Amino acid sequence: MNDESNFNNDITHCITHLREELLILYPTDTVWGIGCDAQSEVAINKIIDLKNRPGSKSFIILVASFNDISNFAKPPSLAMLDFANKSEKPVTFILKDAKNLASQLISEDGTVAIRVPDDPFCRELLLKFGKPIVSTSANISGEFTPGLFKEISKPILKGVDYIVQFDQTNNVEKSGSRIITEDADGIIKVIRD
Repeated sequence: MNDESNFNNDITHCITHLREELLILYPTDTVWGIGCDAQSEVAINKIIDLKNRPGSKSFIILVASFNDISNFAKPPSLAMLDFANKSEKPVTFILKDAKNLASQLISEDGTVAIRVPDDPFCRELLLKFGKPIVSTSANISGEFTPGLFKEISKPILKGVDYIVQFDQTNNVEKSGSRIITEDADGIIKVIRD
């Protein structure tokens, strides 16, 4: 099967699994991610169990466009958007007033981490699914974060319900996104570079 037919086949299978509150392993604009419906507490608990992750640690969610952000949080400021436009790496925003998401995704201070991926597979998946998707690195919490599909550990491969075929042979090493927030004075703070 060529990459184009893998792409379309994977999108269809991912959507089926996401709707059934199951976990997918998929390529993102950063590293390979474990994903699920960002509005499903059941699915998010499965990720927490699989990654052996502290429940207090937050997740990043992906949305299809900047226009979609306001459905889930206060939109990023012009300064945050300007920072993202100038960044050579993908940027995740920590945004206030999180809403319409599973409770595990919302930090105690009411914030959520949101990114709009510039990646054909993610964009198509988000557009067709029509809802935000969790994106967390494909590793057990605290262990090495794999930048390539071939580096993903067996427990993760066995623990998800669907593994995307598209882009598995891509050997371009990727890293996580920059994570930024904005303080009360409008100063951009880089939480993770």
